[in-house]
Amino acid sequence: MAADSDEVELTDLNDSALCHYLDWDSNFFGFRIARVETDVLSPSNIEEIMTWCKQHEIDCLYFLASSSDAASTRLAEDHGFHLVDVRVTLEQMIIDRAPEASSNSSILIRSAHADDLPSLRSIAREGFHDTRFYFDPHFPRHLCDSLYETWFEVSFSGYADAVLVADVKAEPAGFITCKLGDSLQGEIGLVGVGPGWQGRGVGVALVNAALNWFADHQVERATVVTQGRNMLAQRLFQRCGFVSCSNHLWYHKWFDERVQELPT
Repeated sequence: MAADSDEVELTDLNDSALCHYLDWDSNFFGFRIARVETDVLSPSNIEEIMTWCKQHEIDCLYFLASSSDAASTRLAEDHGFHLVDVRVTLEQMIIDRAPEASSNSSILIRSAHADDLPSLRSIAREGFHDTRFYFDPHFPRHLCDSLYETWFEVSFSGYADAVLVADVKAEPAGFITCKLGDSLQGEIGLVGVGPGWQGRGVGVALVNAALNWFADHQVERATVVTQGRNMLAQRLFQRCGFVSCSNHLWYHKWFDERVQELPT
């Protein structure tokens, strides 16, 4: 079981009011990648978007669409975008939340340290196969594996404000990353549980530990993002008190003719 926030653009280069070029994604995958900045398409802005992409020789364009705007989905499909994911955001208010201890005394929650990196990188490399990059066949699978391994390393190196580890029998069984946002909000980023430890309470212990950490830092509202197809992650967060607050649709459009048609 794993969940992630599905936001990979750790650094980017803003080029347009409607689109921006994603420097990090482009360098990592070896394609020129950009993202649409609005979640609603119209006949006028879609033409501006397509013109900008042509001018900037974009290979792949991400579009995170409002799930409630039917016109946007039709325009996206008419212009060659392919649906690759449903982005589910869940939230929980944690004002005055009482700390919750793990019900499983065999699970020890602690902060991650450098000696954990080999084990946690392995969990990250294998744990996110429900994400949109794996469901878009243009992205090489080995790079998708490396993406989440790299994302974990970046989180450990300071992008996250806390990385918590679940130890079972002195072995790292899973991890969770926490980030403090603005306005007393916190975000759970990556959650990964090793395949041998799934269904044994490790995920619940990690999420509750993250909520305790947020409460200790005066966070009032915690959010997490996962995939519509990742029912295990959704059930985990719901079990820990999260409720769904929004859905969006992830689309990818490929421009280069050599990769434009999805394989059958």
